[in-house]
Amino acid sequence: MRILPNLRQPTKNILDRKVGQKPGSLTISAEALPPRLFLVSFDDKHCDIREFESYDALMGAFHAAPEIRHWIDVRGYGNQALLERMMVDFRIHPLQMEDVVNDYQRPKVEEDHNRLFIVSRMIAFTPQHELDDDQLSIFTGPNYVLTFQSDYEDCLDPLRERIKAGKGAIRKKTSMYLAYAMMDVVLDHYFPAMASLGEYAEELEDCLFENPSKKLLSQILDLKREVVKIRRIVWPERDKINEILRMDESMVPHELKIYFKDIYDHAIQLIDLVDNYKEITSSLTDLYLSNVSNRMNEVMKVLTIISTIFIPLSFIVGLYGMNFSRENPKGGINPLNMPELYHPYGYVSLLCFMGLVVSGMVYYFYRKGWLTKV
Repeated sequence: MRILPNLRQPTKNILDRKVGQKPGSLTISAEALPPRLFLVSFDDKHCDIREFESYDALMGAFHAAPEIRHWIDVRGYGNQALLERMMVDFRIHPLQMEDVVNDYQRPKVEEDHNRLFIVSRMIAFTPQHELDDDQLSIFTGPNYVLTFQSDYEDCLDPLRERIKAGKGAIRKKTSMYLAYAMMDVVLDHYFPAMASLGEYAEELEDCLFENPSKKLLSQILDLKREVVKIRRIVWPERDKINEILRMDESMVPHELKIYFKDIYDHAIQLIDLVDNYKEITSSLTDLYLSNVSNRMNEVMKVLTIISTIFIPLSFIVGLYGMNFSRENPKGGINPLNMPELYHPYGYVSLLCFMGLVVSGMVYYFYRKGWLTKV
């Protein structure tokens, strides 16, 4: 998937759409990649994986082997004429193809003429600590699975390797089992993304105790938004699988429903993880505010102690700053008007007295335990 995140893609796709246009109209973004066409043909004995330069060559190989199963993989939407041809050849409803090219649909499943249209979302948590989110559109048929995605890279390489190596039962099962395997691989990639998100949350928590800065708060809020985005994806994913489990056996055979029950359990686990991380990110915000408040309290404590120490000193120097005359107008002496001012050691005595006041107050604060964390 993309190294650069696709976080603003939904908004961009909405802006690309024309208001009031005909339902089912295809709006291809100017940034859409030219389509690459891949065909994976296999049965229990053989497997052939090829990329085709032309759509006609791909369809020729597809129709030449109707007895085996095929995975038609289209990567890139930058050719509207090709998409319209595929709509006709595979009997895709225009509204479904519109959902494909708009490229930001919630996970869902639709039943149409004994076929399924499935939307899954492939996610990854990038080294830039952002969510990379791409859409995988799946159409099932009697002997094929048709997929569309906007990028050349995806998370389905392990599935391609399994098909190529013939591991497991995938080359012996029906095309519906291949669709299940795709959904299973997509969901499996949610877990490492969630693990990376959890590690990043732990890093932020450690940083909170060292330096709770405004930049750190911004990172926490960004992470919280990513968790909300994942939650908006995982909940519909669970509903989608639950709807598949409720389908008639003519659409989803009974022997395959046990596999869908397995990925349903995975979706439940992911929901639990998402809810857990949602609480963690909320607690990180609370922890940041608590740390900032504690730091402010420590600063106020220091300033309060300093102010308290200087209050008696300010009183003393203010008292001796009063300009009362020592002599009266008749030439006599006013004995009560600060006789200390004329004492030869008055200044030194006053400084010593002020020092004793400060020392006494500091000792009192220490005995009270108010200076232990200052």
